Amino acid sequence: MNFISPLVRSSVRVIRSFDHLTGGPTRTAPVVTMFSGGLDSSYLLHRLRGLGFAHVHAVAVDVGAPLDEPALRRAASLFGAEFVRLDGRGHFVEGHVRPAIRAHAKYLGIYPLSSSLSRPAIAELVARYARRVGADLILHTANLSQNSLPRLNNSLARLGFPGQYGSPYEQSAISRQQKAAELAEAGLGAMAERALSGDENLWCREFESGPLDDPEDFRIPEEAFHWTRGRPAPGEGAASGAGPVALAPEEIALTFERGDLVALDGRPIALIDAIAELNQRVGRFGHGRYVGLEHLSGGEKVLEVREAPAAAILMDALRHLETACVETRAIVVKQRLEQDWVQEAVSGRWGSTLHAMCGEAIRQALASVSGTVTYRIDAERFLPRAIVADAPLYIRDRDLWESREAGRACLGIPRAA
Repeated sequence: MNFISPLVRSSVRVIRSFDHLTGGPTRTAPVVTMFSGGLDSSYLLHRLRGLGFAHVHAVAVDVGAPLDEPALRRAASLFGAEFVRLDGRGHFVEGHVRPAIRAHAKYLGIYPLSSSLSRPAIAELVARYARRVGADLILHTANLSQNSLPRLNNSLARLGFPGQYGSPYEQSAISRQQKAAELAEAGLGAMAERALSGDENLWCREFESGPLDDPEDFRIPEEAFHWTRGRPAPGEGAASGAGPVALAPEEIALTFERGDLVALDGRPIALIDAIAELNQRVGRFGHGRYVGLEHLSGGEKVLEVREAPAAAILMDALRHLETACVETRAIVVKQRLEQDWVQEAVSGRWGSTLHAMCGEAIRQALASVSGTVTYRIDAERFLPRAIVADAPLYIRDRDLWESREAGRACLGIPRAA
């Protein structure tokens, strides 16, 4: 079915400014916006109402961040929009996080990818919903300083959405003060000035801006962290006035089959549940904090801070099993493919030919990677205390190996290359 109206055909394909919304799109057709309830997405609903769009769907895709559905519903209704929540957690984990673990998806090896994974997942679910309701237009709120702009736009183009899409904030720069003032006049209480910009999903929490704007002089507010803030173990208290007591060390065993996590401490477990548990168990020791610079489309760099405890230990464990099961030459090639996979994702080319080729090669490289890595974790570090591979290349008894190889050499039997 073709959902594009005649007016849409004659107008711009990608929406880049509010001026692009004053013409072509018909006011009676459904419009879908990506809605978080924040300043930008609320202001977008305000402007759409002012432009006369009568059937706006404000869609929030749940990928694991806290979501106050009643508050979002009230905010959307204030501007005559219908609020819709889409559960994207399973889709996000299986379609995006799982391949990211296989690819050890860290930006330049520094910190785990986050929105590079979530934005394509969100775009897929929103585009599917837009087709279902017959929408000619999908809007989001990314701007020129956010890499989410190409990630969302490229994803919608790749998915073949037949209507218009984009962000009016790409070329329409409106101050936060002006947006807040207009929203207050429209009946939405003034929003507090943002000190820190954050994005969250069940895999990673990231934040930027505010006190993190200057890479040469920045501070990270401790309250920004949730998973990695120190806390006593369940049932443990704190000495009077002394703060939380030290956490007792514990062991965590991670079992993989063909490169995919299948069990935690010997318990079969779904990846989505393992991530939630590891974020708490590893995070309470303070592990999984990252700081790094990320490039914008023009090459400039911006500072980002992230916390991802589950990602930290899962990718560490998988690398240990890879080194136990895969020949070194293949690991070196896989690591090159991993960064190609990462750069395609970061640059908004999820699902490109190169991205898919790298993903398939990475999956094949993990065919022999099965076993269990057991960690001892405390407040200072997490280190493996046992690496048990199903098909190992490692030596368990060096003396026996030396004796055997010496005997083979005496017999003139060549060693394997």
